[in-house]
Amino acid sequence: MKKALALLTIVAAVVAWSFTTAPVHNGYHVGDIARDFNLKNVKGKNVSLAGIKKAEGYIVIFTCNHCPYAIAYEDRIIALHKKYAKLGYPVVAINPNDKDVQPADSFDNMKKRAKEKKFPFVYLYDETQEIAKAYGATRTPHIYLLDKNRKVRYIGAMDDNHEDAGAVKEKYLENAIDALRAGKDIATTETKAIGCTIKWRKSDAVKPKEAVKQ
Repeated sequence: MKKALALLTIVAAVVAWSFTTAPVHNGYHVGDIARDFNLKNVKGKNVSLAGIKKAEGYIVIFTCNHCPYAIAYEDRIIALHKKYAKLGYPVVAINPNDKDVQPADSFDNMKKRAKEKKFPFVYLYDETQEIAKAYGATRTPHIYLLDKNRKVRYIGAMDDNHEDAGAVKEKYLENAIDALRAGKDIATTETKAIGCTIKWRKSDAVKPKEAVKQ
């Protein structure tokens, strides 16, 4: 019995480590000021962060249509937007994947997915992949919490369980937003994004790097 409990403790520790070990990457780090952008929404209109009225901050999420991890988080992202957009923290979802590498992530399929799921948030297409590179995104989903001045306050995963929303123990993103709103220090400012790798253009040799500190 003691051995079984010890093994469970070790497994739990490994799972926690896999999320909270921060990646080494190009792009923005916590404390940097993120650039604004002007990307096409599924409704055919261009959207910028500056154009979002009454925002106190921004939940920028690089995601897509096809990735099982992104799909697993869709309902949670919808719920997140409904909870925090009215408090000034809207979700800004961005699809960075190249449609020639992954046709399921084309703009037309983005429009279909947004309609099927009734996305209440903006869903933007980073067709040139310029914004994903600037931010340093490597996965879908990959989250960047910005304050109203576009200062990066949190980077990584939404929570500690991509498989089962009901089994989540640590809501990293929500904890960060709540701390930011309360004017408190954010306890965990960076975790490892868990998801599919971004589908970069085959002709593009310059991509963000990601490695895990040992």
